[in-house]
Amino acid sequence: MATNENLPPNVIKQLAKELKNLDESPPEGIKVGVNDDDFSIIYADIEGPAGTPYENGVFRMKLLLSRDFPHSPPKGYFLTKIFHPNIATNGEICVNTLKKDWNPSLGLRHILIVVRCLLIEPFPESALNEQAGKMLLENYEEYAKHARLYTGIHAKPKPKFKTGAISESTTALNVDQTNSSALNADQKITAPGAALPVISASPSPLAPITVTRGNGQDQPAAVAPVETGVSGCAASAAATTTTLRKEGGLAKAQADKKKIDARKKSLKRL
Repeated sequence: MATNENLPPNVIKQLAKELKNLDESPPEGIKVGVNDDDFSIIYADIEGPAGTPYENGVFRMKLLLSRDFPHSPPKGYFLTKIFHPNIATNGEICVNTLKKDWNPSLGLRHILIVVRCLLIEPFPESALNEQAGKMLLENYEEYAKHARLYTGIHAKPKPKFKTGAISESTTALNVDQTNSSALNADQKITAPGAALPVISASPSPLAPITVTRGNGQDQPAAVAPVETGVSGCAASAAATTTTLRKEGGLAKAQADKKKIDARKKSLKRL
């Protein structure tokens, strides 16, 4: 499950909300995925826009978020090799939105849309790939040829992100945060060294309950034996049956004695 120790709780909360929104309503041509072990790494598959040399390609990129996001912009990298003026050979992305034009109010959705628009309209004036930038300015057809070649070789459709993975991750993350908050609250309420009494979860009906005190000594609690459940009912029924049998036997003996006395009186008269 996600640990996300690289980001503070307030950033995680905002990020989980944005990721869920992107999962439920993804931007056109963009699908987002997450790293379950670290939410500071966001993945996205970007479809090459129609009418560009990147058409029919799928380009995977990642965004690296810092601990003070969104006050500072994330860093963007293309993991798929691409021939583009504003994307370096190591995948680094040069776009003003991630640099001087960054604003904390901008979210992940805006960043991803801007990067996809960069595939439609490159800016050779601020090129990280000088060859691609120069080629775009001097011979567009040659530039488009190179870009299509890279697309055909490297930008083949990627295995799709698991459907609902973001929702599962953010749900698990929220549950984890809730459990952590509850644990912290319990730790604050319980004073150090003051252990709470521990009582057996399901004591035997006839066994004395033992209470563990804070000093580590076991003391028996005075509890009267209690008969419960089916066993108690069976014992009561058995006792009642025994009593009835005794009473019946006594009545029969008294009747027999009366008969014998009556016979003796008859014999005396004769």
